[in-house]
Amino acid sequence: MTLSITIENLINMFIISTGIGVCGLSFLQVSSSTHLMKEVRRYFQVFFLEIIAYISLHLVRQMLDGIYGKTLHNVLSIVTFAEILAAGCMTFTISILIMYVSQAKESEKKIHTILIVMLSIHTIISLIGLFSSLIFYFDFFGSIYYFDENNLYHRGKAYILSNIGPVVMLIIDGQLLYSYRKNISKRVRIAFWIYLISPIVAIIIQSFTYGIQFIILATIFSAVYMFAVIISDQNEKYQQQQEVAARLGTELSMATDIQASQLPRLFPAFPNRPEFDVFASMTPAKEVGGDFYDFFMIDDNHIGLVMADVSGKGVPAALFMMVSRVLIKSHLQNGESPKEALCNVNEQLCESNEAQLFVTVWLAVLDIATGKGVAANAGHEHPALCRANGEYELVTYKHSPAVATIEGIPFKEHEFELHPGDSLFVYTDGVAEATNSENVLFGSERMLKALNIDPKAMPEQVLTNVMDGINSFVAGAEQFDDITMLCLRYNGVK
Repeated sequence: MTLSITIENLINMFIISTGIGVCGLSFLQVSSSTHLMKEVRRYFQVFFLEIIAYISLHLVRQMLDGIYGKTLHNVLSIVTFAEILAAGCMTFTISILIMYVSQAKESEKKIHTILIVMLSIHTIISLIGLFSSLIFYFDFFGSIYYFDENNLYHRGKAYILSNIGPVVMLIIDGQLLYSYRKNISKRVRIAFWIYLISPIVAIIIQSFTYGIQFIILATIFSAVYMFAVIISDQNEKYQQQQEVAARLGTELSMATDIQASQLPRLFPAFPNRPEFDVFASMTPAKEVGGDFYDFFMIDDNHIGLVMADVSGKGVPAALFMMVSRVLIKSHLQNGESPKEALCNVNEQLCESNEAQLFVTVWLAVLDIATGKGVAANAGHEHPALCRANGEYELVTYKHSPAVATIEGIPFKEHEFELHPGDSLFVYTDGVAEATNSENVLFGSERMLKALNIDPKAMPEQVLTNVMDGINSFVAGAEQFDDITMLCLRYNGVK
């Protein structure tokens, strides 16, 4: 029992051994790459494993070729069957990769079906080749390959059939690359074409010769080159995405700063007005949102209070928020009542609301001298009221619809009265909907509990108590909604 060693065998063994090493390193690089799309990474992992299997099986056959023995005859037949099958699977995998990269959505199902049919035909042909090789020691009609009495490999009359499936799949790949060329970058397209053409040329050459394995050489070269180009292309796209993300992050940060700068942030807000104390805060979430608060003197005896939340996130919501704030403030300062202001703002916002955003609003006008006020609630959270020497409780009543939902709708308002020592707390849904890592909401009950830790506290401390309660509850879990609060304590006229 001796190994058949020739110059051609040595060259083939060198090609195959080098190919196994190169493909193994490529597989490791694919597996460790963080920039490749998940689907592309998976396809390449399977693809390189198939190449390694294909050329390893060929190496085994090359080393055992010509060694006499009945058992080895069967082993060689099975190894050759697995080698031919692996070649078809390789072509199928790369076809699926090309179909994915080309984004052939409208014909994906049809092409996928054809590819499966061709792989099935290739498998059947490979099985026929296996059975004929196990039974016959000569070129039986229909043999794909056979091993003679000395276990030397020979191609059968039907050898060309073993290439039908792979060649048809490669032709489909070419059609995809041509039809969807606009969806693939030029250098990736060229790399795919090199992979498609080089094995076809090698198959044609090797159909007439048997010696140096041009198919394996072409497959390894073109596969590694294709992978190098695609991973380079993916890395460039990733870098561009990072640059765009960084730029957007900077712009969103600026938008957040601009949004916050529109709200009153200087406290004490009215140091010369002992009749009341007011404090407000907005803790922005990860995304730019549409929460806002406002308070302003309408005249010497009346203060306007606003708490609102625009639907949606991002820059559109922030812009809608700034427009809404200006309109509400303008109408109240023109002497309109809360319901009149909401009606007029609603009409103005509905005129050009292509983004179909809306805003929930709680607003009130308080007479500082008497403590009497008028409030309107357009789909917003219920306020909490604390009477002197009492505790905070929710004040519930029927809401009007949110602003900018329907043109021409009326808004309701109701009267209320604050006495010296009373405190009013209003907020957006980011307070009650703050969420912990187990997806549990902070809720109104926990909010009231935080408020009543010290119900006699001044407004700034009230907001601190609620924020501490939220932070303790969420325990670092990321929040996706702004947390906006306002508290006014009425001291009365002294």
